Amino acid sequence: MLDRISLRTRLVLGVIVLAAVGLGAADVATYASLRSFLVDRVDSSLDEAHTSVDAALFGRGGNGPGGPPGPGGGGPGRAAPGDCVEVRTLSGTVLQRLTCAPQFSQSKALPAPRLPSSIALPSSPNTPEGDRVSYLTVPAVSGGGRYRVRASIESRAPGRVLLVAAPLNSVDSTLHRLVGIEALVTGLVLVGLAVLGLWVVRLSLAPLRAIEKTAAAIAGGDLTQRVERAEPRTEVGRLGLALNAMLGQIERAFKAQEASERRLRRFVADASHELRTPLAAVRAYAELFTRGAASRPADLERSLAGISRESERMSVLVDDLLLLARLDEGRPLEREPLRLDELVGEAVETGRTVDPDRPIELVTAPVSVVGDRDRLRQIVDNLLANVRAHTPPASAAIVSVGSRNSHAFVEVRDSGPGMSAEDAERVFERFYRSDDSRSRASGGVGLGLSIVAAVAAAHGGRATAVSDPGGGATFTIELPVADGETHSDL
Repeated sequence: MLDRISLRTRLVLGVIVLAAVGLGAADVATYASLRSFLVDRVDSSLDEAHTSVDAALFGRGGNGPGGPPGPGGGGPGRAAPGDCVEVRTLSGTVLQRLTCAPQFSQSKALPAPRLPSSIALPSSPNTPEGDRVSYLTVPAVSGGGRYRVRASIESRAPGRVLLVAAPLNSVDSTLHRLVGIEALVTGLVLVGLAVLGLWVVRLSLAPLRAIEKTAAAIAGGDLTQRVERAEPRTEVGRLGLALNAMLGQIERAFKAQEASERRLRRFVADASHELRTPLAAVRAYAELFTRGAASRPADLERSLAGISRESERMSVLVDDLLLLARLDEGRPLEREPLRLDELVGEAVETGRTVDPDRPIELVTAPVSVVGDRDRLRQIVDNLLANVRAHTPPASAAIVSVGSRNSHAFVEVRDSGPGMSAEDAERVFERFYRSDDSRSRASGGVGLGLSIVAAVAAAHGGRATAVSDPGGGATFTIELPVADGETHSDL
């Protein structure tokens, strides 16, 4: 049932119940303490009254044990007004009774107490005078009054039981007033606590209502919403800060997902575009063959050469796409220790052979890494192919290999026209080319540098590109140095 009640109501109810239990316990303790005090005071007054009654009935100033009390000289008249006196035998026979007469009451005659026929008394004396005394509370013969009774076996009159009773009207009246005051005060305190608790809880839960509104807005699709006035000093404030941090991560994740979907759509569109061109060429050459090229040797040779060339282009493109897909899936590469400077030297030698008119300077320092030799050679070949594709013929290039900051690096710097800041940021994206016309003269399909970045990342490194102020561009590959290598920085 509590799960159907709001948190605010449960908090207020909890405070009220706890306060009610505490106030109730305090009221009971106060009532019991005051009642004990008042009854003890009545018992003390009965002890004082007993002294005068005992002297009147059994002492020298009376008429002897069992005799009628005298009207003066220490008789029962010295008892407090409203007291009742009775003398019995041990067997319970009443020898003498002095009921509460009008002259002994404060305003009017009180009904006599209803005394029990037998009273349990101690077996041994329990007072300095040697009396055996016990106290008990009995009701009045009629009405709702009560009496406090002192029963004692007098040492001066063995075999006699003296009962002195005093009304508890004033005690009961005081206790009744105390109960009324406690009930009133307790009620007022509980009402005040309820009002104050509602106000405090409402004020304290205000940030939760703000969080609720923020969550509703986010559920509606507005991921920019944040919890306002989230402070670390309170629990709710810390919850708001944690929620804001979570919302920031969710928003970034959604943006990253949207960006990934956009890249995927662009990737699929670009891949389709790149595959469509060679496929169209293959279809054209095949159609030329069906139209009679088989009977014309020159056309036949041209058709077969075209089909072979376009098929090779598609094979390269598909191989590149498969390589990127495997790298995206995190498939492990071959791992072996190798000298990066020697590997780069081999690639530069091949590049000089492919493009003998282009001067390529090689600056190396010994450095070793652990990785896939074929893939690392591929990224160096791709960087050199990028230089050939985007720089004028015979323009120089500088290739540097070394280590710095505990990382091996390969740096390829060309002397071409350079690139814009936007191109430098996006140059490693798949199918990205700065030439929007996508002409073949501007380079390949746009996967070479993407493969460079992906292979570097698979080896725990990274690829960066910057445009030099004086012209040209610099591409840098950073890779972790093999364990135990202590090469000096280049």
